[in-house]
Amino acid sequence: MKIKESVSLEVRGEVFMPKKSFHNLNGERGERGEELFANPRNAAAGSLRQLDPKIAASRNLDVFIYALGGDGQNYGLSEHEETLQYIEALGFKTNNEREVCNSVEEVLAYIEKWSAERSSLAYEIDGIVIKVNSYLHQQELGFTAKSPKWATAYKFPAEEVMTTVRDIELSVGRTGVVTPTAILDPVSVAGTTVQRASLHNEDLIKEKDIRIGDRVIIRKAGDIIPEVVSALIEQRTGEEEPFSMPENCPACDSELIRIEGEVALRCVNPQCPAQITEGIIHFVSRNAMNIDGLGEKVVEQLYREGLIADISDLYKLTKEQLLTLDRMGEKSAGNLIAAIDASRSNSMEKLLFGLGIRHVGERGARILSEHYGSMEKLMKASKEELIEIHEIGEKMADSIVSYFETEEVQQLMERLAAADVNLTYTGTRIRVEAVRTASPARKLY
Repeated sequence: MKIKESVSLEVRGEVFMPKKSFHNLNGERGERGEELFANPRNAAAGSLRQLDPKIAASRNLDVFIYALGGDGQNYGLSEHEETLQYIEALGFKTNNEREVCNSVEEVLAYIEKWSAERSSLAYEIDGIVIKVNSYLHQQELGFTAKSPKWATAYKFPAEEVMTTVRDIELSVGRTGVVTPTAILDPVSVAGTTVQRASLHNEDLIKEKDIRIGDRVIIRKAGDIIPEVVSALIEQRTGEEEPFSMPENCPACDSELIRIEGEVALRCVNPQCPAQITEGIIHFVSRNAMNIDGLGEKVVEQLYREGLIADISDLYKLTKEQLLTLDRMGEKSAGNLIAAIDASRSNSMEKLLFGLGIRHVGERGARILSEHYGSMEKLMKASKEELIEIHEIGEKMADSIVSYFETEEVQQLMERLAAADVNLTYTGTRIRVEAVRTASPARKLY
């Protein structure tokens, strides 16, 4: 967009990824064996995090501007709609699917209209923002500590559809938790085709009495994550099969255990191949070491071919080894080697989060990295020292101490150091706030 006149002002809006861009991007990532984005919102946020503006530009993002910075009255404007018209006149893009309503009945009619027609839009939405138009009235209504009293968000009810459970598959996560997933007849829900829905754990399956062959109702929780709402028991034919969790890990055949106080079954074999590959996938993910091009399928193939056994082996890979992989060309292999090399200089908090220590999330990793400054000092920390740090609780402290006191982990850290992976804090911040201020548009104004 180009500004049509010389002005000094601040505009505010939301960046989003249109449906077409989202499907094209996931298609390209699938062909390269990379991890797919779960939804357009995550895809847009991930694109904005890219340090290379060319990557963000290639993903065909879009934007709606919806406000001026500060009070619109500073620009001689008295209404929100007047402000949007002024923004448009300058050359900025606003959402044209908006309406000034003169009664509650008109607002309800507008909601009803878009509840029925939301799928026709070129982008995903999960509700409608309702604002008082007059700035004078906005000032009279004021703010609470967290939000304005003159605006509210109406969220659409989750769309529910019927389909059939064809099977229940098991997956083993990086922490050993075994998760059942319903394999469904493909069905369109909230604008995307759904074929899988997590069943979370055995207790939920029993509580909802979900069986293989059942007709079920599914929806997307928060319009994002598919979930099974209920089984249509009245439609059973008698051929449905009850499901029970196995006693042994589906990946390594080790005995599964249930830790006291938890509902999940867990594989505790540290050599479980599923846990190892899931751990590596987490290590290379965007919020951890951010090794672009090293998707789930590539990691699984590297492990299957014996080219890697743990995260330290990633730093021994050569371009020649990568070229032996399926669908790995000269350029892709070169880019991947460059991305791996670049990750060596990441600040300590990225590595610490990437290690996948139980109870240590992004924020905990940053706090620990800022406090200790090096992995060497953190590895020597006692539980008593750790819990003195603000926001570090006993569970996290226990998990950290247990993790670093094992000989295998100590040897892993030595191998990472030998591979020139940075083990110190260099001042990098995890700027979640920056992403939130440019969150994808999911509303109509």
